[in-house]
Amino acid sequence: MAKPPAGFKTRLEPKDEFPHDPGDAKNYNESMYFNVFDPASKMGGWFRIGNRPNEQYAEISVCLYLPDGRIAFAFARPAIEANTEMAAGGLRIEVQEPFKRLKVTYSGKALLLDQPHEMADPKAAYKNNPSVLCTVDLDYEGVSPMYGGETVKEDGTAIEIDPEKSFAKAHYEQHCAARGVITVGDERFEISGFGLRDKSWGPRHWQAIDWYRWCPMNFGRDFGMMLSVIGNGQGGAYQGGMVFRDGIYDLITECVIDSDWDENNYQTALRAKVKTEGGKSYEVTGRVLSLIPLRNRRVTPEGQELQTRITEGMTEYRCGDLVGYGLSEYLDQIVDGTPSGRKAGY
Repeated sequence: MAKPPAGFKTRLEPKDEFPHDPGDAKNYNESMYFNVFDPASKMGGWFRIGNRPNEQYAEISVCLYLPDGRIAFAFARPAIEANTEMAAGGLRIEVQEPFKRLKVTYSGKALLLDQPHEMADPKAAYKNNPSVLCTVDLDYEGVSPMYGGETVKEDGTAIEIDPEKSFAKAHYEQHCAARGVITVGDERFEISGFGLRDKSWGPRHWQAIDWYRWCPMNFGRDFGMMLSVIGNGQGGAYQGGMVFRDGIYDLITECVIDSDWDENNYQTALRAKVKTEGGKSYEVTGRVLSLIPLRNRRVTPEGQELQTRITEGMTEYRCGDLVGYGLSEYLDQIVDGTPSGRKAGY
């Protein structure tokens, strides 16, 4: 998230940790997301609730990367009546102290995939793989400042947006530490690791962005990054993100990512060169340990079918002598079978 232009400012208040008034936009989405990766066990996961109260359902996702490469995955669209809490379908997010302490719990079924790439065809994946009971009980602690918020006018009034072209009107992120227990079937895993959380709210269509590369990572409690490259729909890209070090966020001004691909056009490795406002330069390499391909499809009012693919890879990162863990999340519109971001060179 870049600094707002002249005449605007970024606003973030503790009350933003809780649900907002959804207004009238049919596609309003209030989303909270958390990930965690344990550097000792090389296990991780991410969790998301997206409330769509004006459509009277929520989207919930649970994705667990097991140490042997298997992935347990759950997705559902449970009914909700209002935007009053971040809890649906067995997944619950509780704000215990805004910006400081939050809790994530889940109890429900998840598909256990020996070959996570099978999720490219969800119908076949659910037919050919077992579902097992999973539980998640994680306590999150914010270890960094907050990054982002809602861009508003200097006088504090909201900006008018077109809901049909919106991905979110407000967004913030924070590096975290997390501890707790995850169970997958009869297997129990104690988790002590690091991650990143985010929240966004406002009208959303997944097809509002041409492509992006989102790479959150942690190299310990006091050093992490979030690399962001977003296609502008005109052949170029917005480069940004932040580096968390020495207790502050140093905003990224340049971020170039070069990716390696397999025969399915899934990322297998990446190399990133980063420059920051504070004059620092970093080179980061990433190796994908386990990846699941997900998709979102929508038919426009004109009858055109749009397909968005999001590949979620647990990734081992290196920066100098340091080794860390995180995610490489690649969102692409699939056009004639090819990811739009790969066409753009990312």
